[in-house]
Amino acid sequence: MKRIVKGFLFLSVLVFCCTGYTRPYTNGKGDTGAGKADSSGNFVRVSVGKSGYLELDNGDLFIPVGINICWPRFVSSEDSVMNKMEYYLDRLGKNGGNFTRVWLSAPAFEVEHEKAGSYDEAIARRIDRLVAIAKRNGIRIKFCLENFRSLTNLPPMFAGSVPFDKPIYDQSRGGGLSSMKDFFTTAHGKELYLKRVEFLAKRYADEPTVFGWELWNEMNSVRIEDKKIIEDWTSEMLVEVKRRVPKQLVMQSLGSYDTETATEWYRNYSVMPANQIAQVHRYLDPGAKLAVARGPMDKLAYDAVRTLKEWDLKKPVLLSEVGAVQAHHAGPSELYPKDSAGTMLHDYLYAAFFAGAAGPGQSWHWDYYIDKHDLWYQLARFKKAIRGLDPRLEDFRPFVTEQNGLRIYGLQGKKTVLLWCRDQSNTWEEELVKGIKPARLSGISVSLPFKLNVAETIFYDPWTDQETVLKNGGKIKLPDFGRSGIVRLTIKN
Repeated sequence: MKRIVKGFLFLSVLVFCCTGYTRPYTNGKGDTGAGKADSSGNFVRVSVGKSGYLELDNGDLFIPVGINICWPRFVSSEDSVMNKMEYYLDRLGKNGGNFTRVWLSAPAFEVEHEKAGSYDEAIARRIDRLVAIAKRNGIRIKFCLENFRSLTNLPPMFAGSVPFDKPIYDQSRGGGLSSMKDFFTTAHGKELYLKRVEFLAKRYADEPTVFGWELWNEMNSVRIEDKKIIEDWTSEMLVEVKRRVPKQLVMQSLGSYDTETATEWYRNYSVMPANQIAQVHRYLDPGAKLAVARGPMDKLAYDAVRTLKEWDLKKPVLLSEVGAVQAHHAGPSELYPKDSAGTMLHDYLYAAFFAGAAGPGQSWHWDYYIDKHDLWYQLARFKKAIRGLDPRLEDFRPFVTEQNGLRIYGLQGKKTVLLWCRDQSNTWEEELVKGIKPARLSGISVSLPFKLNVAETIFYDPWTDQETVLKNGGKIKLPDFGRSGIVRLTIKN
């Protein structure tokens, strides 16, 4: 890996290799994130002091821990739609989640579905109910405004997906548009988009439960020949939407970062001043052109975030869609039925955060994968692993090293150093394709690449939910573990 730190200086102090006692890992003081009752009236914003992170407008830290729950699959009636969404949000909230993403263009939540410029109050009330459920669970919602790629003839891509066209905008249906180019370049097309935004903004612009607004799902996938048109449109609409929702964040998204040509796309969109969060999507895809998107999940996620972070954007970066697919996004990955432990989910949760993202990786396939295997607990354990930390105060510097068969992702802060130790031999290919169970690692020690005066060293095993207090020393002797574990070192004042 290009960014691996080499040439480390090892500590020369006396080595203590003994481990201490173990205990259940419980929440301590300083729980990260928002969604508590006393902060539900505060909006999320980019951190005033540390622009790489998020906070509430009362100054409290906000780390968005959650997954995409964009629409309820395989349901139709009002009751079944809302029952399914309430179930998902309840599960998310009970496991420490405070964030999700919902597509307002999905049929269940599309207010403009019968006629261009006409909005369904009944569907709007359904969204009201959704917001109320989220608020009760301490969850902030990012609303994705649109997803269509063609005016007509682009049905759902696979079972349970949503349509990717919007026929009511076509001139044959009275919408007045003859092409996608018309939508993005004409006054009428822009008016259609902004009037829908205004309808929604009147209901939710003053609602702190709404985290922010995403202009489009994967903008570069729109079927239009001149891609500069949608880039210019995004630049204009980021400003226009923000005028209508001044208290909330606005952002844009692009398709999976799996080709070299996507680098220019991501750079151009990420540097836009009005794009308040730099989002990146990346999937494990056997058909991807980039080798990193076909390799270990931890590297895949880490690389996506670090690429954007190295552009020095001075804004938060989020791995806002991540998961695994069949070749060329033909459907959910065939690995999912085998990953009952959630090894892939675990990897992109931690890899994104350890790369310097404003939060953990945000999974797609909430139903085919997360709920199917009841993996919600992985979110709770991530929150436990970072309990009490405030990245704004730590000023974390990410680093990577490899030692004794481990790939170690580190965050070096002012008061804390975190090490996520990942067994290099345990990959999705080894465990899920070849069926090789993760080894139980024993007798492994790791060293820091810098000198440190340590007050306390704790090892957390996220697979058993146990922590071990270690003796401090030049080398850190890890207790037995499998797949991965997190070392937290508290620095002496």
